[in-house]
Amino acid sequence: MSRTFAGNMNADSVVHHKLLHPARAQFIRFVPLQWNQRGKIGMRVEVYGCSYKSDIADFDGRSSLLYRFNQKLMSTLKDVISLKFKSMQADGVLFHGEGQRGDHITLELQKGRLSLYLNLDDSKARINSSPPSATLGSLLDDQHWHSVLVERAGKQVNFTVDKLTQHFRSQGEADALDIDYELSFGGIPVPGKPGTFLKKNFHGCIENLYYNGVNIIDLAKRRKHQIYTVGNVTFSCSEPQIVPITFLNSRSSYLLMPGTPHIDGLSVSFQFRTWSQEGLLLFTELSEGSGTLLLVLEGGALRLVIPKLAGHAAEILTGSNLSDGLWHSVSIRARRNRITLTLDNDAASPTQDTITVLIYSGNSYYFGGCPNNHSDSRCLNPTKAFQGCMRLIFIDNQPKDLISVQQGSLGNFSDLHIDLCSIKDRCLTNYCEHGGSCSQSWNTFYCNCSDTGYTGATCHNSLYKKSCEMYRHQGSTAGFFLIDVDGSGPLGPLQVYCNITADKIWTSVQHNKMELTHVRGADPENPYITVLDYGGSTEQLAAMIDGSEHCEQEVAYYCRRSRLLNTPDGTPFTWWIGRSNEKHSYWGGSLPGVQQCECGLDESCLDIQYFCNCDADKDEWTNDTGFLSFKDHLPVTQLVITDTNRSNSEAAWRIGPLRCYGDRHFWNAVSFYTEASYLHFPTFHAEFSADISLFFKTTASSGLFLENLGVKGFLRLELSSPSEITFVIDAGKGPLELIVQSPSLLNDNQWHYIRAERNLKEASLQVDSLPRRVRENSEEGHFRWQLSSQLFVGGTASRQKGFLGCIRSLHLNGQKLDLEERAKVTSGVRPGCPGHCSSYSSTCHNGGKCVEKHSGYFCDCTNSPYEGPFCKKEVSAVFKAGTSVTYMFQELYRVTKNTNLSSSAIYMDAVPSKEDIAFSFMTAQAPSLLLYINSSSQDFLAVLLCKNGSLQVRYQLSKEESHVFTIDVDNFANRRIHRLKITREGRKLTIQVDQQLQLNYNFSPDVEFRAFRSLTLGRVTENLGLDSEVAKANTFGFVGCLSSVQYNHIAPLKAALRHATVQPVVVQGTLTESSCGSMIYSDVNTVTTVHSSSDSSGKTDEQEPLTNAVRSDSAVIGGVIAVVTCIIFSIIGIMARFLYQHKQSHHTNQIKEKSYPDHLDSSFRNDIDLQHSVSECKREYFI
Repeated sequence: MSRTFAGNMNADSVVHHKLLHPARAQFIRFVPLQWNQRGKIGMRVEVYGCSYKSDIADFDGRSSLLYRFNQKLMSTLKDVISLKFKSMQADGVLFHGEGQRGDHITLELQKGRLSLYLNLDDSKARINSSPPSATLGSLLDDQHWHSVLVERAGKQVNFTVDKLTQHFRSQGEADALDIDYELSFGGIPVPGKPGTFLKKNFHGCIENLYYNGVNIIDLAKRRKHQIYTVGNVTFSCSEPQIVPITFLNSRSSYLLMPGTPHIDGLSVSFQFRTWSQEGLLLFTELSEGSGTLLLVLEGGALRLVIPKLAGHAAEILTGSNLSDGLWHSVSIRARRNRITLTLDNDAASPTQDTITVLIYSGNSYYFGGCPNNHSDSRCLNPTKAFQGCMRLIFIDNQPKDLISVQQGSLGNFSDLHIDLCSIKDRCLTNYCEHGGSCSQSWNTFYCNCSDTGYTGATCHNSLYKKSCEMYRHQGSTAGFFLIDVDGSGPLGPLQVYCNITADKIWTSVQHNKMELTHVRGADPENPYITVLDYGGSTEQLAAMIDGSEHCEQEVAYYCRRSRLLNTPDGTPFTWWIGRSNEKHSYWGGSLPGVQQCECGLDESCLDIQYFCNCDADKDEWTNDTGFLSFKDHLPVTQLVITDTNRSNSEAAWRIGPLRCYGDRHFWNAVSFYTEASYLHFPTFHAEFSADISLFFKTTASSGLFLENLGVKGFLRLELSSPSEITFVIDAGKGPLELIVQSPSLLNDNQWHYIRAERNLKEASLQVDSLPRRVRENSEEGHFRWQLSSQLFVGGTASRQKGFLGCIRSLHLNGQKLDLEERAKVTSGVRPGCPGHCSSYSSTCHNGGKCVEKHSGYFCDCTNSPYEGPFCKKEVSAVFKAGTSVTYMFQELYRVTKNTNLSSSAIYMDAVPSKEDIAFSFMTAQAPSLLLYINSSSQDFLAVLLCKNGSLQVRYQLSKEESHVFTIDVDNFANRRIHRLKITREGRKLTIQVDQQLQLNYNFSPDVEFRAFRSLTLGRVTENLGLDSEVAKANTFGFVGCLSSVQYNHIAPLKAALRHATVQPVVVQGTLTESSCGSMIYSDVNTVTTVHSSSDSSGKTDEQEPLTNAVRSDSAVIGGVIAVVTCIIFSIIGIMARFLYQHKQSHHTNQIKEKSYPDHLDSSFRNDIDLQHSVSECKREYFI
């Protein structure tokens, strides 16, 4: 805290200032702001404190106090230990106690941090091997007083260091702490070996040491028999005369100390601590022309360099991770022709390097940096100045008095704090969120967000979307995704399966027991209990469920003489546990609290006396299957079965994945239609990080999105101009403003996205995909917004600068605000916002139509040859030899059973004014007939591949008018996917192949186009009097893959595969749906795709009763089935043989005009037919 006080105006008067509240501090600093202009400079200050009792013990690092119990064993259920300490040493044991059964408690200073080890009745846990139960504090070796409090009640422990508290549960099975004989303070002495300690002793002072109300130091001072003193313990705190200094500025800080020149040899030593990895520690110009000596901190290591005037430089590199904030000792000694660099000589394994160099001591020694005025010194600094602390500086084996430096009688300095090490641990409180690791330099901290699932300056922002709906919104299709339901909130990401379809976006979470599980031998005394693990916490699943419109989970119970719910009024034999750990005795398809199954509600059970099929207790297999859909009870976390231990009693169960659809928040929108209207919510409470995200659309030139005011701060987000978004925050240090200007207007009635964030390191503003605007925060400012008013959305209480338009999907720190619910009770605001397609129609591709919904939109792919949520999924199929798909243009048809869609009407105009034909194909066969469209007057349009692989488009417009266009830029029968697009508008014809324009042609004015009657893909089976060239290509039609076939607004291939029963389409031969892309490296003549009706979890058909999977007598029945199966296959084989012979006879009659030598097999004959039956195509138009 900081306060400004007025002083006296003369030499005699006294001015008193009393604080309203007591203040506890480690030190007090007085900074004079102004002197009396008519008097002399001077200041006298007195500080009055409260009465304070102090009992102090001074430990010299080889001593300890032993508190011995009156009995052999001290067993306690509760403990309270409190003390204060100060030390210059980073390591040492403050107290320790242990028992023979493995109980122990130890408080130890380790690398400037306090570690508490506590174990209750666990013989495996040892202090030397187990990690600490808790670690608190940092830089505690700063020679300042630090308070410690340990409170234990059973296993629950509160550990407090300097007002920072950590709560934890101790290890072990018991609640009591059993300590044998004694507690030791200051060290752990070895029994029977005086002066020997197990670990490094504490070196420093301890004050007011209390153990369960006993003043240990007071007992020691009065020489009570309970206290035994080891070594030299005194009862006053010695104050070592050590003066630290702090280098503050990385550009201008330095300390100049004089030396004794021309001495044969050199001796410099000091200690330093820092967080910075780079900086100059020492520079001196050596005498006798022996060069310069440079000691720098480089990448956290020490580098000593002596550049020679002649010859190469001498160099020593030692140490690592010296920027850890701990004190490190450095000693440079040279005598005659030997120099030694010693680092941390008190360490267990010191690093030491020596080289041979002739050195003479210098005249001046620069520590930490060089003066900015290079004309006054020859100091050279290849890096930045050192930022950190130094102490115990010795030159030529003589200590340097830094107080004399401060008084100006010794050396010189710039930007130093003398008699103070002002190092600060900025990671002591880890502000890196979501498990991010904290590192720091002298001025700031950094967060490493690797492997956390989050990003940003403080690991605040999730890498993942909040729902499957948001993945769909960015264009993703079905697959496994990680969703972060609360965004930047405390809940982590959860793996789900997003089944993104055209009408619904299903979110599915699988558990660890998806398979069908068989149960026997369970009864009420020995129940079968299974626990389901969904790979996430209950809170994650609950948040996902609560944010969905509908959730369900299928449960199936297969039974034989195994009762389920024991209806109509018995105690249930099977029940399940939901997310609130409550027992539920209703089954899938029933209602909460109604002890029935689905068949009981619709009165369709096998025995109408019971409300479940399994409750009839039949000696045959049956099942009860249905969906649980009451969201507050989902998901199923446990299943208990108790009736499979009777004769011939057995059961099997399966619980499906948790499935949800509908994002209740992403499309949660409101419309503001008066400037005076607004919504209000509770105060936005932001701790160290805050983020705001929303979508908006408007036609207004300005307006306020949201505002929250406070006593000392505020936040405001607004549209300040038609192309400008402004985010203003004030955390008590004055307003910080960020502005993003858009190159295009933002009041265009299209949806736009805003995300604003403020954390300890920076504030940022993002609008759509524009560059993010960032401004750094001052870490010395206030951490928390002190907001107090309500949060206003769309306006303010003053009813000024109101917003006109729509806002949706408003999130604050990952929490969703239900705008629609609040709008229902607010005048001037309507729930919902129409017009989503005005912004998102571009997401519907390939002729798909954007259709509005109350919550969002969907893409209607009725008139598109594609399908899927964005009409981007190709509809393709494999054609075999002889396969034919014929679409008839006769009358008005519907392409779907949904007759409410006006866009589904498909018909053929009497005389088409234009033709748009497009499809993709892949084949290895030439010649081939790909497409044939004919009219009732023998006019036709044909697309075929010639024998040499060239592509040919043939127009027959009358008996005399024939146009043939041949494209031979490639061999199109090359097992690659090719895209053909034919466009005729009026008399202008355009042909594109693989998105390259190949032809522009204008038909003559006297050409007459007639209405077409039918369209055929593959082989033409009707007797249409085909042109001779087309007839030759039609011998086997088309063998390969066709994809995304479109003629104007008709998709004939999609109609054949999806709506064959409601559209005028006829399929002959084998048509197998498959992806052309997956067949690129396959033999397109032999590809066969096998389809499965199982879902992503590998389920079998659950509508049929359980059969062999759970039968105990499967061996007998299996044998019977095997015999029956063998007989059936034998009959099928005989029939297949007969049909094959009949087919061969029919085929021979069709081609009897051809004859082949008897030794040629049928496959060879087919190849010969393809090579000789089709002549070279005509080339009236050659491209």
